[in-house]
Amino acid sequence: MGKKQLIPKIRAKDLSVYYGEKKALHNIVIDLYEREVTAFIGPSGCGKSTFLRTINRMNDLVEGARVTGELEIDTINIYQPSVDTVELRKRVGMVFQKSTPFPKSIFDNIAFGPRLNGVTDKHVLEKIVEESLQKAALWDEVKDRLHSSAMGLSGGQQQRLCIARAIAVDPDILLMDEPCSALDPISTAKIEELILQLKENFTIVIVTHNMQQASRVSEFTAFFYMGHLVEYDQTRKIFTNPSKKETEDYVTGRFG
Repeated sequence: MGKKQLIPKIRAKDLSVYYGEKKALHNIVIDLYEREVTAFIGPSGCGKSTFLRTINRMNDLVEGARVTGELEIDTINIYQPSVDTVELRKRVGMVFQKSTPFPKSIFDNIAFGPRLNGVTDKHVLEKIVEESLQKAALWDEVKDRLHSSAMGLSGGQQQRLCIARAIAVDPDILLMDEPCSALDPISTAKIEELILQLKENFTIVIVTHNMQQASRVSEFTAFFYMGHLVEYDQTRKIFTNPSKKETEDYVTGRFG
C-alpha cells in the first residue's frame, strides 16, 4: 500500500493565546493533516484544550481572551476580520467532554443544525438524521425511538448522539475534547472505533488524558506542557522513541 500523502489542513503559525495578562499558549507552530487523527496530550492546564478551541474560535467567547499569530484552515487565516465565525463553526464541529444532548427528541437533536442552516424539507431532514446516526454507529440502536427524548440514552449513546449532531451539518473537521473521559470502557471502545471510521471523511483532533487512547486512535500526537508545544510527531514515535526527555517522562508516567 502506498504511503498516504499528508496534506496540511490546519496550520498554526506563531500562535499565542492570552487570557487577560496570562499567556496560555506560547508561539505554537504546527501542521495538522487532512483526514488524519491528531491527539493532543499533556498534563491538565498545559494548553491543549485552549489550542483545540482556537481551531473553531471558541475562545472568542471567553472574556479577555485574545489570539496573536495565525491559524489557517485550508490556507485561510481564520482570525482575519472577514471570517464569519458562524460559517467557521459549521465547518469545524465540536464534541465536548460531557455529552450535551439537547432536552429534545433524538431526531430533533440531529436535525437542529441543519434546520438552523435553513433545511426545512422533511425528507431531507430524515435523510440527514439517518445518515448522521449511521456514521455515528448509533442508528441501529435508536431507529425505533427517534422521537423519544435523547435524555433517555445511556452516557455512551449520548456521546455518539453528540458526534452525530456535530456531523449532521457536514463539517470538514471534528474537534473532540476528552470525548470518553466520562464513559465506561465498553462505550469508550465504541467511540474509539467510531473515530477510526470517521477519519475516512473528517480531519479529527482529539484532546485526551488517556495515553493508551492516544496511541490507539491517532496517527500524530502533540505533547503540550505549560503552554508550549514540546514535541509533535507520528504517534508511534512519540510513544516509543520521543526526541525530548519531557515527552518521555510524561508518556512513561514519570510525571503529569
